[in-house]
Amino acid sequence: MKIGVIMGGISSEREISLKSGEQVLLNLNRDKYEEIIPIIIDSKSEVVEKIKGIDFAFLALHGQFGEDGTIQGLLETIGIPYSGCGVLPSAICMNKGLTKRIVKTVGVDTAKWLIVKAVEEIDYKKIRELQYPVFIKPNKGGSSVATFLVRSEDEVEKAVREGLKYDNEIMIEEYINGEEITSFVLNGEVFPTVKIKSKNSEFFDYDSKYGENGAEEEVVLLEEKLQEKINNISKKVWDILGCNSYARIDMIVREGVPYLLEVNTLPGMTKQSLIPKSAKVRGLEFSELLDKIIECSLI
Repeated sequence: MKIGVIMGGISSEREISLKSGEQVLLNLNRDKYEEIIPIIIDSKSEVVEKIKGIDFAFLALHGQFGEDGTIQGLLETIGIPYSGCGVLPSAICMNKGLTKRIVKTVGVDTAKWLIVKAVEEIDYKKIRELQYPVFIKPNKGGSSVATFLVRSEDEVEKAVREGLKYDNEIMIEEYINGEEITSFVLNGEVFPTVKIKSKNSEFFDYDSKYGENGAEEEVVLLEEKLQEKINNISKKVWDILGCNSYARIDMIVREGVPYLLEVNTLPGMTKQSLIPKSAKVRGLEFSELLDKIIECSLI
């Protein structure tokens, strides 16, 4: 196959996408595929021309026009298979509020939240019911861009205004003080859990995710009952959202109870990314992981 590694894009996560694409290009097995072509996207209008002649699209895109089902729909229309989840699960998982509403129907716990679309919609009484501090972030954003831990009413409007620069919907979410973990699922199989602890911040923010030594990330085997809960939640979320190929399911654990944070259908593939760490414990090196993703995406 001729594989096109599609990266860049038009979202606020463009720089991370370029880093993910670079690592995919470095680690794809060049002996296994006929040709591996870097495809950097700068605008929507150029996609069709740039992907001509490829047999498979490895998506290293993140955010808008990458992870939201848009480019997936385009590729399906043209008839080019691609890595990651399909159109519908991609679109659903990109919307954090919608994801939370759906997973609650199968008994998955998640932090309480509100959605506002304008500064005028801020309801301070409802926010006080969530109790400060609260997280304020774009509802359809990623990589913790424009994500704020807000401690008082005075900070709310500024955080909402900043978030509205990136998205037309802002999530105001209950803060859960606990241990952040992530669950990597490949073709329905739950891989070892990765525990995350930010070194220089109170939460897993942009610098913690992508800076050198920004966070401690280790694969852990948790207490048996808790690990069973996490694995069961991962399977429930995967199934109810209709995921396929692979996904990363982020949670926070407080007093033995896992709460869903969000689902990433095209998780990062940088040197600091989490899923290669999880896969390595199962004996999959980065190159083999990429092969598996391609295999699962073609099923």
